[in-house]
Amino acid sequence: MEHFMHTICDIFQNTLMTILVLELIIGNLGNGFLALENCVNWIKKKKISFVNQILIALATFRICVLLFLFTNLLISSVNSDLVITSRMVKIINNLWIIVNHFSIWLATCLGIFYFLKIGNFSNSLFLYLKWRVKRAVSLTLLVSLVLLFLNILLVNLEINVCVNESQRNISYSFSSLYHAKCHRHVLSLHTVFLSVPFVVCLSSFLLLIFSLWTHHKKMQQHVQRCRDASTTAHIKALQIVIAFLLLYTTFILSLLIQLWKYELLKKNIFLLFCQVVYIAFPSFHTCVLIMADMKLRQASLSVLWWLKCRLNYMEALDL
Repeated sequence: MEHFMHTICDIFQNTLMTILVLELIIGNLGNGFLALENCVNWIKKKKISFVNQILIALATFRICVLLFLFTNLLISSVNSDLVITSRMVKIINNLWIIVNHFSIWLATCLGIFYFLKIGNFSNSLFLYLKWRVKRAVSLTLLVSLVLLFLNILLVNLEINVCVNESQRNISYSFSSLYHAKCHRHVLSLHTVFLSVPFVVCLSSFLLLIFSLWTHHKKMQQHVQRCRDASTTAHIKALQIVIAFLLLYTTFILSLLIQLWKYELLKKNIFLLFCQVVYIAFPSFHTCVLIMADMKLRQASLSVLWWLKCRLNYMEALDL
């Protein structure tokens, strides 16, 4: 029975590892394509829209997030007995906070952009922001830097507390003390700061739904069974924001599960499962963005068609 359970665990672990590798490949290819395609259009047209600037920055930081997670996973699997120092912990946490912060907040800014561009309200504040959408989104990103600084500060203070405690109690090394106490507090801080953009995006989503509902009621009074351009834009934006929220929810849930069942992080299979859920957000949300944009969708299908033709040609040569 014990052998059977061990075999099942091995199969499950191998399946999770396969999914993780596929997510990393899809994420890097998708984000690489998103950044490259927008950069090519930028060079061709010698100008770039504000939303495309956000997409290039978002794709770049998401590639950084995925490469960071891959490197961390590779190091931990190759050298599981690696003894970490306080300096290493600070560097890893600071790098992770920075790349993850911009990855999340740029996606949130994209949601705010869609809301301000497509939303339809007569409120004076909304109209003021709507006419200054670029400034409003830029200001949001600028304000988020305050949260970034605060996050880094609190995490480093927590690590310093752990360092001081390990120096006072010589029976515990910094590495064992960090994993026993401090890491959970650091994870809690990450979760708190990552929940802020989630609330912002959720608010944008709810306001977009309300905007669509009010617009639809107005249209029904004038034209029956008619879907105008504004309604189509509302629905398209809602689809993107819904996909973002669903993936972001799974992302937040993976963090909450880690906090709730922190002791299980010592088990590789649980850590691997959390990583799979975690990586799904920066990988698949980019695919949603590509599929939602007609030009990007056509370009991606053209690339896939070209790859298929090349593979068929190579197979024909082998024969």
